[in-house]
Amino acid sequence: MARLLKPPTPITLADGERSVFLAGSIEMGRAEPWQAEVERALADLPVAILNPRRDEWDTSWEQSIDNPAFRGQVEWELDGLERASLVAMYFAPATQAPITLLELGLSAPKGKIVVCCPPGFWRRGNVEVVCARYGVPMVRDLSELIRTVRGNLS
Repeated sequence: MARLLKPPTPITLADGERSVFLAGSIEMGRAEPWQAEVERALADLPVAILNPRRDEWDTSWEQSIDNPAFRGQVEWELDGLERASLVAMYFAPATQAPITLLELGLSAPKGKIVVCCPPGFWRRGNVEVVCARYGVPMVRDLSELIRTVRGNLS
């Protein structure tokens, strides 16, 4: 059975435990809750699922390094990206996902990422070029992302 970890819960992984970080569009109201679909699809695997979609996100938080709640969220995400066995990244077409683009730049050279960037994403061409440059697998839809992630974690 999969274990689900979300901020602010510390990321604790057992030695050798496989894990997947769910990077991608979150923009509240614009991105469907795709992470929940991935969680359900991976529930039977012995993996840790690192989902940065915080249940009690407060939109009034100042986005500043001086705000402990905000900084803690960003550091949790950076830790998850670094520690995960695999990064599953989804660019929802109706979003701009600037943080996900940043995370793509951080993760692509490390070789442990699968990207889903459906047609219609506003910077799909940029994502295609980055994926091609670093040999990152890029799939067209969420169901293909889930199949690819399952294959990599099984």
